[in-house]
Amino acid sequence: MIAGGNGSLGRRVAADLTQRNHDVVILTRSRRPRIAHHQAAWDGRTVGSWATELEGAVLLNLAGELVDRRPTRRNIESLRRSRVEPTRALAHAAAALNTPPALWLQMSTLAIYGDAGQDIVDEQHPPADGPPQMAGVARPWEDAAQRVDAERLVVLRAGIVLDHGTPAFDRLTRLTRLGLGGRIGSGDQWTSWIHVDDFLRALRFVCDRQALDGVIHLTAPNPIQNRDMMAALRSALRRPWSPPTPKPLVHLGARLMGSDPALALTGRRCVPRRLLDAGFEFEHPTFDDALADLLAPTAGARPGRTLTVQTRP
Repeated sequence: MIAGGNGSLGRRVAADLTQRNHDVVILTRSRRPRIAHHQAAWDGRTVGSWATELEGAVLLNLAGELVDRRPTRRNIESLRRSRVEPTRALAHAAAALNTPPALWLQMSTLAIYGDAGQDIVDEQHPPADGPPQMAGVARPWEDAAQRVDAERLVVLRAGIVLDHGTPAFDRLTRLTRLGLGGRIGSGDQWTSWIHVDDFLRALRFVCDRQALDGVIHLTAPNPIQNRDMMAALRSALRRPWSPPTPKPLVHLGARLMGSDPALALTGRRCVPRRLLDAGFEFEHPTFDDALADLLAPTAGARPGRTLTVQTRP
């Protein structure tokens, strides 16, 4: 069962599992006729008939609104509520079942560490107290799942998932193509990322390893600083050098686009210590390798990348 499964990442997960002969149920507020998977309607707040689908199931909780919006008090509360309320509804449903979910995969974000500067951050690193649109959203999101009735609980703190059709990757490539591919601010901030193929492989890896529980980082082993990331994008997209974007312009551009400047100006140097210790091997460990794969001429045509009828985390 995938809660919030009609977004770009959820569709990827659903298609990947279906190809491996799993039965997939998507919990959704509005059914979409183009989605081939079974869809169960819910309001994201209350327990309904959908709850029976949770019996002994593997649950992936991806529910939550997109974070790319201005960090106003109202928007931050909306981001928090869109994550906490569905998680509580799922927890209440699971508590009433005769057979609880076999595995609860609780999506979270590396933004729970706030702006971590130059520190190397693994799963033992304490969450930050802010900013409110990052740690202030992620902490109550995780807290809502801490006492769920499930045989195993895994909290997946994910980096930016690189894939066509996802907001972060599409915006980065679009800005670079437009000649706006210079470093942002100082360029020192770190980006933790993961190729979508490794994201899907890591999910399957976690499902198969009964000893893995608690917090796990879903991110590539080589985070990258902003200046190097933008240089790699320019090179991959064959764009010339671009001037840097100073902080005042980042704030102005974010206001014009209704975005959050902190998404570009803060960073986290996170590593997937527990995945590596458990023996997981990344197919795309470096940013350059991930770009080469995603921007290859045949990238959109290969099996596993098709987002047709079986295509929301």
